Amino acid sequence: MDLTDLFFISLGTAVALYYGVKLLLFSRMLFPKLWFPLSESFFTSMGEWAVVTGASEGIGRAYAFVLAEQGMNVVIMSRTKVTLDQVAKEISDTTGRRVKVIVVDFIEENVFSEIEDELKDLNIGVLVNNVGTLPSLIPCRFLEIPELDQVCAPIFLEEKQKLRKGVIVNISSGAASIPFPLYTLYAASKVFVERFSQGLQAEYKDKGIIIQAVAPFGVSTRMTAYQPTNMVTPSPEDFVKFSQQYLRAGDKTNGSVSHTLLGLLLQTIPPKLLYAESMLRSVQDYVKRKAAKK
Repeated sequence: MDLTDLFFISLGTAVALYYGVKLLLFSRMLFPKLWFPLSESFFTSMGEWAVVTGASEGIGRAYAFVLAEQGMNVVIMSRTKVTLDQVAKEISDTTGRRVKVIVVDFIEENVFSEIEDELKDLNIGVLVNNVGTLPSLIPCRFLEIPELDQVCAPIFLEEKQKLRKGVIVNISSGAASIPFPLYTLYAASKVFVERFSQGLQAEYKDKGIIIQAVAPFGVSTRMTAYQPTNMVTPSPEDFVKFSQQYLRAGDKTNGSVSHTLLGLLLQTIPPKLLYAESMLRSVQDYVKRKAAKK
């Protein structure tokens, strides 16, 4: 056997091992209760209260309900008091848990000091940072974004380093898995959320705090014009029930098997094809047609 044969055999073995390990790791997504088990008292053992931002609808609302069903009292935050009060009543009537409403607009100055005052006497074990916005439903180039100067500021975590246990879930997006033309600002902000979460998890994992970025693709919410639900586009309630099973799966998860596969698929498409002008126009036209039907 000459050196050339040895090189290609070694290369083939390394590639096979690499993809074998990736396949093994992916297979764990199929059996989350086996690989990432959570006890029935897991969430309540973190603390008495959970805080959910952007909780008036969609994924945030679903998280608030699921955490209440797990036995936690919940603090829900959003800009619209009428909607928050309705959500609070539904959670209380359904689960019997206590609900605290905080009306807040995260683009205002000094908002975090006001929130801190509201929360200072609560034993908080879980924080779900869900608040965010899509600048434009219709895909468009960065300089064409309506009200570009009013895009929400980045989300910053409260002082969780003082906790010896706790859970922080930051909602990112599958759009952060690759450069995402036409949703450039949104995708870039979600990359920040992921790196922020992953960096904090590395810093504070030894203190018993779980910090995870959850990066879904399409979920049937107002942000996606309430697309019909299916295996790829779940309802917020179904997505949250899926994603919480992967809370111990690492510092980032797409939240479901279908979304994990979609992320892998996107990363295999050649950039020249994915970012071709004809492809971008097709995406714009497709979303416009879908939005028009709504």
